[in-house]
Amino acid sequence: MLSSVDILDRLIAFNTVSRTPNIGLIRYVAELLTGAGIECRIVEGPNGENANLYAKVGPDGGGGVMLSGHTDVVPIAGQNWTVDPFRMTARDGKYYGRGTTDMKGFVACAVRAMLLSADRPLTKPLHLALSYDEEIGCVGVRRLLDILDRAPDQPGFCIVGEPTELTVATGHKGKIAARAVCTGREVHSALAPQGVNAIHLAADFVAALRELQADLAEFGARDLEYDIPYSTVHAGVISGGTALNIVPNHCSVDFEIRHLKADDPAALLGRVEAAAEAISKPCPEGCGVVIEIVNRYPGLDTSADAEIVSFVKSLTGANATTKVAFGTEGGLFDARLGIPTVVCGPGSMAQGHKPDEFIEASQMAACDRFLETLLDRMSA
Repeated sequence: MLSSVDILDRLIAFNTVSRTPNIGLIRYVAELLTGAGIECRIVEGPNGENANLYAKVGPDGGGGVMLSGHTDVVPIAGQNWTVDPFRMTARDGKYYGRGTTDMKGFVACAVRAMLLSADRPLTKPLHLALSYDEEIGCVGVRRLLDILDRAPDQPGFCIVGEPTELTVATGHKGKIAARAVCTGREVHSALAPQGVNAIHLAADFVAALRELQADLAEFGARDLEYDIPYSTVHAGVISGGTALNIVPNHCSVDFEIRHLKADDPAALLGRVEAAAEAISKPCPEGCGVVIEIVNRYPGLDTSADAEIVSFVKSLTGANATTKVAFGTEGGLFDARLGIPTVVCGPGSMAQGHKPDEFIEASQMAACDRFLETLLDRMSA
């Protein structure tokens, strides 16, 4: 029987940076599972080079627990790694490599649990859901959700194994990713007042975002379980202009809204759109600021009193719960399918997205014990 560390070693060797193929990794996992007599379904993306995987062990009839993880990782470009990011390095009680914490460590433990479950007399099914392109807005899992939505035997609970140091997380904020397209009118820079400067429109728009953020920070809804207890607005990418002596006719601002459950995302977006309209109003026809939605996913807000919370806490032995600052696919499983969901996995996101990413060996071992306890609880 392969250990979770053996499986992690193989998973890290697959370069599955978002927007690149993950089909090799998915086929590797499928071969492991089918070799143990576990039926798998590969749900391909549009180009056939990316895919989700869904597998189930145990009796039919619905219920049971689904272990959920994503297989893509963030890029290494521009980062100063001291080890090969796509070759697992074991050193000083840590396993280094891109995705060790976020979140191939959990995926390896979940695959091992599935292999172990093939020889168990399960009274409820154990499900496994692996996705692609989560890091760019929970993109790939939506194809899998369409399949599960029509399935006659949906899971009763879902555990998303993002890194929480195996603390049960009951929530995260929702997110809207959007782009402000600023259209101006180009002229020679010597005649600048005769044109409409798209970069200046973008600057006015960013100022409006900052005003909204200040208002939310002072007067917005609060959830003190989060590190940042209010909804946030953030401009991340600005692109525009071609030459200094040309008044630019185009500029774009990529921005996001990360919203609490208590804040209506449509209302927050409406405030942004109203600001764009106000900036556009004095502009000549054909110029102004238009908002385009790039991606969005719902937040997760599972009640601390929910059955799944007490169940997963009983598996980990922990009493505390938390909420995480980062987004997960958990909100989609809850909102789209109505499956009670928590986030609980090994490692710390403090190590994620950084050079020399690592997961502690003790966290991998603890996750194995956590999932073995789950199998014990689900067995006759």
